[in-house]
Parts: sequence; structure tokens; C-alpha cells
Amino acid sequence: MSAGKKGEDSAKKTGIRYEQTAADFLQTQGFKILERNFRCPAGEIDVIAQEGEYLCFLEVKFRKEENRGTPQEAVDKKKQRRISKAALYYLMKKGLADTTPCRFDVVAIRPEKITLIKNAFPFKR
Repeated sequence: MSAGKKGEDSAKKTGIRYEQTAADFLQTQGFKILERNFRCPAGEIDVIAQEGEYLCFLEVKFRKEENRGTPQEAVDKKKQRRISKAALYYLMKKGLADTTPCRFDVVAIRPEKITLIKNAFPFKR
């Protein structure tokens, strides 16, 4: 196995582990997990969950060290556009009305704590 492939596998395993950590955390906060790792031609959404009346599209980001920035800083404008497009695809696929209240949240994971950032960026339909 090449060094690049090995690194990708390790990063994928780390991502899966922290997405599970995030899902567990969200459930303790009252979220109902609907989907994980939703993939479509428009992109991927780590977690789709229901909180009250809101359909929440959640991005999970982990940072071990701050020299690469905070976890939430990793959700840049380009990433936000991809998540938004994937969310629109999900809404259309599920036949959900334009009036479904939606929200984009970020679960920022650091070794010492988990932070939920609700309404991390706006949803432009």
C-alpha cells in the first residue's frame, strides 16, 4: 500500500470515529439522527438530524492542534456551498416542502471539548 493511500485510510478512520462521537453527542442534546454520511452528486453531509421543528445539516470537524485553525474555520465558503447544494438535493429527493425549516450547524471537536455551533452559516435556497 502506498504512503498516500495509507494516510487517506487513516484520515477516513479518524473521520468516521469523530462523526460517531458527534452523533452520540447530538443525541444527548436531543437531536434525532436521520442520516449519516449522506452522499449525492452535489456533495456530502456528515449528519442529517432533526431538532424540534428543524431539519439540521451538520458538518463535523476535528482539530487536534490549533496551528491548522479551529474546527469551524475549516468550514469555508466553498465547503458551505457544497453542503448547501447537497442539502437542496436531499430536500428534493425526500419531497420536503420549501417551507421545511432547515439549519446548518457545525460540530467542532477538539481533544478537550465538543462545541455545537447552531446556524453556523445561512441556508440560501
